Amino acid sequence: MKKNFLSIEEFIKKEKEKARKLRQTRWWRRQLERGICYYCGRRVGAKNLTMDHKIPLSRGGTSDRVNIVPCCKDCNNKKKYLLPWEWDEYIKSLKSKKVDGE
Repeated sequence: MKKNFLSIEEFIKKEKEKARKLRQTRWWRRQLERGICYYCGRRVGAKNLTMDHKIPLSRGGTSDRVNIVPCCKDCNNKKKYLLPWEWDEYIKSLKSKKVDGE
């Protein structure tokens, strides 16, 4: 029996389509209404939030509610393809630099 496997490109395309549909849902609108970035906690307003995959599609993440969060453009641009624990390490390193620099 032959199994059908998606290429990474096909998988990402399918998951991006799921994300586009999720953007139209009431659930996503409620996430945006809070206006708060999931990562930095700043209140930036709904119009300044983007959809981010905590586990990036390129690293095997999916477009399911448990993996999608609202995030400011700054955090989204800095996070890129990092996994949650890699991002946490990055944030910790920034905080330690602030403490050292004070």
